[in-house]
Amino acid sequence: MKENNNLEAMRHSCEHVLTMAMLRIWGNKIDAAMGPATDDGFYFDFDSDIKITEEDFSRVEKEMANIIKENLPIVKDEMTVSEAREFFNKNIYKGNAYKHEWLDEIEGRGEKVSVYWMGKKDGDIPDTFVDICAGPHLESTGKIGAFKLLKTAGAYWHGDEKNKMLTRIYGTAFENQEELDSYLNMLEEAKKRDHKKLGKELDLFTFSDLVGGGLPLWTPKGTLLRNTLDNFVWELRQAKGYQKVTIPHITKKDLYETSGHWAKFSNDLFKIQTREGHEFAMKPMNCPHHTQIYAHVPRSYRDLPQRYAETTMVYRDEQTGELNGLSRVRCITQDDAHVFCRESQLKDEFYAIWDIIETFYAACGFPALKIRLSLSDPEHMEKYMGSREQWDKAESQLREFISDRGAAFFEAKGEAAFYGPKIDFMAKDSLGREWQVATIQADRSMPKSFDLFCNNEQGEQERIVMIHAAIMGSIERFLSILIEHYGGAFPLWISPVQVHFAPVSAKHVEGTKKLAEEFSQLGIRIAVDDADETVGNKVRKAVAQKVPYIVVVGDKEIAGEDWMIRVRGVEKQEKMSKDEFVKKVMEEIKERK
Repeated sequence: MKENNNLEAMRHSCEHVLTMAMLRIWGNKIDAAMGPATDDGFYFDFDSDIKITEEDFSRVEKEMANIIKENLPIVKDEMTVSEAREFFNKNIYKGNAYKHEWLDEIEGRGEKVSVYWMGKKDGDIPDTFVDICAGPHLESTGKIGAFKLLKTAGAYWHGDEKNKMLTRIYGTAFENQEELDSYLNMLEEAKKRDHKKLGKELDLFTFSDLVGGGLPLWTPKGTLLRNTLDNFVWELRQAKGYQKVTIPHITKKDLYETSGHWAKFSNDLFKIQTREGHEFAMKPMNCPHHTQIYAHVPRSYRDLPQRYAETTMVYRDEQTGELNGLSRVRCITQDDAHVFCRESQLKDEFYAIWDIIETFYAACGFPALKIRLSLSDPEHMEKYMGSREQWDKAESQLREFISDRGAAFFEAKGEAAFYGPKIDFMAKDSLGREWQVATIQADRSMPKSFDLFCNNEQGEQERIVMIHAAIMGSIERFLSILIEHYGGAFPLWISPVQVHFAPVSAKHVEGTKKLAEEFSQLGIRIAVDDADETVGNKVRKAVAQKVPYIVVVGDKEIAGEDWMIRVRGVEKQEKMSKDEFVKKVMEEIKERK
């Protein structure tokens, strides 16, 4: 943790060095807006009529290196809002509206202004740089390790497309050059595996300007991929006693007012006004709807648990500047499930979902999941429903669940849902990047809001507890992770095309299609390339599509002799009979390899 804190401070300091270098080079021709340290580095947004591109990086990096070499002290200071307004209205900052907007926010919170000096306090610009910042920072610029500027991008101020487009410069910093080089190599590999690039090359999904940003359109191959994964989740859930339900895509405002979502997420909703003047919303989540299925008839304790599952789309009004391929969309497909149970049943239900998660992710190539206990932030309880006492009890209970299962875990303050704590599962992909994937959440707030209960053994009304469980969560986001994890070379059981047949010539097309049909009848997903091209070109196309198995069909194959199978990633072909090959493929599919 100490190392991570030091890295955060280094990246935060490097971000200030970037800004100081930019001001040294361009002076009052640019306005420095804002920028944070991130998990992977840092960025800063600039407002300028000058077009700043990656071609300018060598110049900027040279000046940054000079600032680091100068070993300038980095000192925290405080100002009153009025002092800060006066300071940020002169010299290089004169006319910088971004700093004053920031000061207005701080004044609204009734706080003092935290600033960091880089160089001699109260020194002359550009030998000294100062910015509004909460930190943390290093003691001096000389303690910054290896750094690199990465790219530029356009970014709307506050992510709102109604605001001005700023120039965002991304960079990163590490303790030493070796760690930086390792990270840069990973970025190069990530570019090759970018799901947006592979999605197009493998014909999995597309976007249309006429449909709108953040609204992916899934091709037949992409839909096969989605359905294969979702069917597996349902198979696992069905074995645990879940039942499918179906709800509409819109709802009256009243439902979300009762659940508490309207007050907290109203700005994120797509709203609909009916001809009669009623206000509806496109559903951003499914849980409030599912409460109404539970509540539509009286429930006895004998009826519990009630386990509902549904894969359905939800809609959120994400800002255009925040959209990113499948990772951030406006139309989100959730493999959602909710369990309504008694307090005494909670632990068993949590463990049943945990079993599903472990089985699913092992089959998807993520056998080692890290466990995160996501807790409330005690200093900001206004963000959550319920009392501190209720949260302490709920968090202790989940901590006990994890410990009793014998799992290692770490805790994350402030990562809880607004209605309750949760157990999140973290997966590490083939590039070493960590992602939050599945989640199990305990909720006592919504059962209270909707007055959900069962009649217990004494005939009394007993308040129930609600579990929220997502395996993939957002199927779109999960697929962005999965595509990049495998670089598009999916395991056989997931692959949209499992066996690709390439007839040698036109006279072999009819025989090839008959063989392919045999495979298709067995449930094997096949493709036949009957184009009037050389067989070499057909094979190259199939390789580019990352198909697991390629079979070239000529006279011998049609006559029933042994086949030569091209296996993805293996240079030497495998020789076997058709029956042996069918058996091999069927076993791999069954075992989800």
